[in-house]
Amino acid sequence: MPASPTIHPRPFPRRERHIGRFIRLEPLADAHTADLWAAAADADESWRYLRYGPFRMKEEMALHIAGLAACADQPFFAIIPASTGQASGWVSYCDIFPAHASLEIGSIWLSPLVQRTPVLTETMYLLLRHAFDDLDYQRVVWRCDGENAASVKAAERLGFVPEGTWRSSYIAKGRRCDARWYSLLAAEWPARRAALVAWLGIDNFDGEGRALSRLLRPGGLTR
Repeated sequence: MPASPTIHPRPFPRRERHIGRFIRLEPLADAHTADLWAAAADADESWRYLRYGPFRMKEEMALHIAGLAACADQPFFAIIPASTGQASGWVSYCDIFPAHASLEIGSIWLSPLVQRTPVLTETMYLLLRHAFDDLDYQRVVWRCDGENAASVKAAERLGFVPEGTWRSSYIAKGRRCDARWYSLLAAEWPARRAALVAWLGIDNFDGEGRALSRLLRPGGLTR
């Protein structure tokens, strides 16, 4: 009988900085509240598919941020574009299973100020690189509301593979929602890493900061 593979728990992701060219991620903290409140101005639609928000008062948002920052089992990070130096969103590692080398990247909120910029792409690249290359996780999950077309498009653009839909699986803001599931495996990561590195490279952007190529799944750039 063949020997069973050795299974060892992976490290739990730490709250630490991750620095890229377009953004840096740093542990979410109360100090980010003022920037995030400003970034959320006139952005009610950006909360549509989240279970929380929009926030009507700065104090309400501050309490929510304090709760996220205190989550022991879900490290949250503020997303800070290099162009402004001001927090403009947040993201987390969640549903972390070190014994199974599996985790999810989720609870993403981005201000419209940074949507359709390289911010989300580099955010995901930094977190995927850390999970796969530094921590040796074998599976990373993306989950989204079945009606969230932008999130579906982002998952597919980043190279996540569709796994199916959990129909009517949760309630958010009084609505029953489908959950669409995607994943990326360690064996698939090298090809996606190469495509992401190429897309984020300085040669892929013009003087106005616009990308010259599109990031396609599963593996390449096109002009």
